[in-house]
Amino acid sequence: MVLRPPVEPMLAQARDTMPAPGRLPGELRFQPKFDGYRAIVFTPWPAPGPLLVQSRRGSLMQSRFPELVAAATHLPDGLVLDGELVVWADGHISFEALQRRAVSGGRAAARLAQEMPAHFIAFDLLQIDGKELLHVLYGERRAQLEQLFTDRELSAPWTLCPETTDPSTAQQWLASWTQVPGVEGLVIRGSGQRYLPGARALYKVRRRDTTEALVGAITGTVRRPQTLVLGRLDGTGALRPVGRSTALRPDAARDLAERLTPAEPGHPWEGVRFTTSWGSRTPLDVVLVEPELVAEIMVDTAQERGSWRHPVRFARLRLDVAVADVPPFGAGAEPASG
Repeated sequence: MVLRPPVEPMLAQARDTMPAPGRLPGELRFQPKFDGYRAIVFTPWPAPGPLLVQSRRGSLMQSRFPELVAAATHLPDGLVLDGELVVWADGHISFEALQRRAVSGGRAAARLAQEMPAHFIAFDLLQIDGKELLHVLYGERRAQLEQLFTDRELSAPWTLCPETTDPSTAQQWLASWTQVPGVEGLVIRGSGQRYLPGARALYKVRRRDTTEALVGAITGTVRRPQTLVLGRLDGTGALRPVGRSTALRPDAARDLAERLTPAEPGHPWEGVRFTTSWGSRTPLDVVLVEPELVAEIMVDTAQERGSWRHPVRFARLRLDVAVADVPPFGAGAEPASG
């Protein structure tokens, strides 16, 4: 069977800690998790034909990335690569630049390809020479992927994803590589795994750091808060939204209900439209509260324009921290202890 788009990618389930040996079939393999778009690349079989770049949801987007199409001559026919599409801008991997590239076509796509080039980081091989490899164990697929990069002397925009079998090295990557914008954590595979389209059969561990923010609004009611909408003060003293929490634990919700104060007229977020998630257009109903409580939160590294794209985790109230001591809008976070 020759693979053709759409192909559902094999997915990962989130974990808070590194898995122990034996949790996945075979030897654990650790790779950095990059902050980009999941993509699957297809070269024609039989040739000739165009290079196809499929998104995670199955749409084709090669017209947005002409530099990948131009570089297809370096790849063999009948190849299918699974990987992460990232964009390099201002000296680092930029998710914001990637989003801009993903909606630009024609002359704009060609210009942006020069200004903020895309790279495809390959981490799995699904087909080679027109022969699909879904049934082949990952350890063998990886060996063939490495051989492909060696034999073809592939270079940018094609990149081989780093990989290690050493847990201590993986821990170092989790601690140090995630300090670089565009690296979120680790993806863990088993060398004995077959490729299972659509299945959450891999693991991912994001780096999470501890920081503080102000509670500016909630979902639910003041007496039964469900999630928090958090903010920080910018250089002018304006309260800027920075993220929304996951669902509160019952004990945390009870504690907050005793301390939240409904907003007085003139709250800085009066008239502000909130959405259910970063990048969504679905409106979110919130209840404004006085921004006087400081929340300690756990955040990952996916931050854009001062806000966290993924939901943050509420840890506790910091009654010992003053509003003025909360990090300013645009600041990062400190690595979590323990």
